[in-house]
Amino acid sequence: MEKRQKVRIEEMTRREFRNALQAGDIKVAIVVTGSIEQHLEHLEMGHDIASCTYVAEQVARNLYPQVVVAVPVSIGISEHHMFAPGSLSAKPGSWLSVVFDTVESLVRHGIRNVLILNGHGGNVAPVSGAFDQWRRYFARRDPGASLFFRNYWDLVPEEFAKGVLDTGRMPGHAQEFETAFALHAFPHRVRLDALGDQEDKEPTHAPEGKGRRLVEKAIEEVTELVKGIIEGEVVAETS
Repeated sequence: MEKRQKVRIEEMTRREFRNALQAGDIKVAIVVTGSIEQHLEHLEMGHDIASCTYVAEQVARNLYPQVVVAVPVSIGISEHHMFAPGSLSAKPGSWLSVVFDTVESLVRHGIRNVLILNGHGGNVAPVSGAFDQWRRYFARRDPGASLFFRNYWDLVPEEFAKGVLDTGRMPGHAQEFETAFALHAFPHRVRLDALGDQEDKEPTHAPEGKGRRLVEKAIEEVTELVKGIIEGEVVAETS
């Protein structure tokens, strides 16, 4: 049997995914959500989906072959950023439908644990409002399936973040944390010439060294969460 090398579902063939399922390798699927919206003058609009996907992929590699990653919706709930041309926003109902359908697809294929890992603050309220109903649905239809939702930055301990960040604010929109993250994870996405050439100066507090510590801590903490899910130590809350 050929060895699966990919962690992103869309980069796998049906044979690779089928073989991994039949071998019992896949214990958790991470569904990544983010946004495409303005991030001041210096960060690309795709920062939220890019940063969350980066964390999810590294976690999946840490726990290979037990974790796969799906990126179902690049855009998010971003009406509050539509003042800036280029920002994209989905309506909550249609967005939630795609996320739910992605989770249901994975469960129908036999994946027992699904973590929705979020990278955009605007997505939190819509998911929070629907999540209890989603859990009830799967409890009736697939009692063995467990569903989880986390913002990746929430898993970084507050005291750790305060020890790294000058401002202590996390995540902050296109501010010190997100800028430091980008400088470490994908520096080509940062427009250095615009970093200090804008009214908001908080992002200039973000040298690359801070980003390394924050990104590594986020990956470490999400990895521990997913390990706990695999080992049955982290259990989905019930209503």
